[in-house]
Parts: sequence; structure tokens; C-alpha cells
Amino acid sequence: MSGPLVSVIMPAYNSGKYIRQAVDSVYIQQVPLELIVVDDCSEDNTQEQLERYRQRPDFFYLRNETNQGVAASRNRGVAMARGKYVAFLDSDDWWGEGKLKEQIQAIEDSQAVLCSTGRELMRWDGVSMGKYIGVKNRITYRDLLQHNSINCSSVLLSARVAREFPMCYDQSHEDYITWLKILKKYRYAKGIDKPYLKCRLSEHGKSRDKWKSAKMTFQVYRYMGYGMAKSCLFFLSYAIHGIWKYR
Repeated sequence: MSGPLVSVIMPAYNSGKYIRQAVDSVYIQQVPLELIVVDDCSEDNTQEQLERYRQRPDFFYLRNETNQGVAASRNRGVAMARGKYVAFLDSDDWWGEGKLKEQIQAIEDSQAVLCSTGRELMRWDGVSMGKYIGVKNRITYRDLLQHNSINCSSVLLSARVAREFPMCYDQSHEDYITWLKILKKYRYAKGIDKPYLKCRLSEHGKSRDKWKSAKMTFQVYRYMGYGMAKSCLFFLSYAIHGIWKYR
């Protein structure tokens, strides 16, 4: 095919320390792709770290004029994506070889619009913590309400659907809201239970502060229109899964 099959969207903010590992993991995938990095006004050497890729015809660098947050940055990348599929990768995570190829096959075989994978937890310095978080073969809307098993950096989805459901509400878990909206309409997502995603637990990520993350998760249920009682039930399930996941 003449154009990219997959458009990889990578938001970046002060990512100079890790971003080259993320970018290199994109370019070992065995599918036609383009990489769109959206720099959200980094103040470190992120831009300089990307200079080596500037001559690639499948590399695009955008810089926001003002700091807009990760949701708006991802949406900007999706808006210019040319691929049939969109994949998200945070600039401090990275992928294993073969991820996108297997996900494309899984989506085409299952007719799902979204596919995620399992993830291996890594320390801030890239050393494995020896912890793997798996994913079900089929993830329904009800499954997702009970806990968010879809990690954003593992996702491959239809570009059409990504444009249909842009990310929003950046002060909460914007990706979780998006997956819920998608599965509410399209019923299920496909899961590949392999550690294709290497998920770095950075010291300053939103999900690193567990109390803050818990409050944002409760806000997700309220944002999705659930009353206090149901939101509390879903939150209890989330808390139980969280304790089990990070035990």
C-alpha cells in the first residue's frame, strides 16, 4: 500500500530522557506506519532528542503553541493521521516487536474496532519489576466498568472510531472515558494476552499518585452519567481489582 496502515500518536512533555526508546520501538514494528509526535511545550531537550528522526518520511513532529494537556495533544495527532488504524504510545513507554502486526490481525479476525495487549511493569530506569498485567481475550463494556483493563499505550483502534470519540476531560482519566464510550456503542474490544507493552512507572505520572488516581476514576463514573450508588459500586470493584493488580 502507498500510505501508512497505522498512525502512531505519541504525546510528549519533557520526555527527553526516555523518548528515543519509545520511538525506536515504533520503528521495529513490521507494518507500514507513520509516527506523529505532539510536543506539549516541553522545556527540556525533547526536541533535540528527536532530531535524528527528522529526515524520515514517516516521522512528523508537532509542537503545541501552549501547553494543552495529553487529551488535546492526542486529538491533534489523530486529526492529521492518515492510517486506517491509530495506535497510542506514551513517550516513556515502549513496545515489543510484533505488537502492531498481531493487533491488526486480531482486529480483522474479530471485527472489533479496538484491541489492547497485556503489559509488563517497568521501573523508572527501564528495569523490569517482574510483574505482568494480563488482559482478557474479549473485553465488554460491563467488564470495563468494573475496572479499566485497557492501557492507553497498548491500544490500536480504527482511525474512524478515534475521530468519532476524541479524548476529553483531561482532569480525569481521559483515556478510560474514551474506551467506555467506544465499548458502549461497539460492544466489545479484543485483547491479546501478551506483554507487548513495556509500561514505565514514572515518578510523576497521573496514575502514580494512587489517591489522586482513585478520585479521578470515581469522576469517570459520574461523567458517564451514573448516580452515586452505582458509581460507588463500580468504584469498589475498581479498588479490589487495583489491589489485586499491584499486589
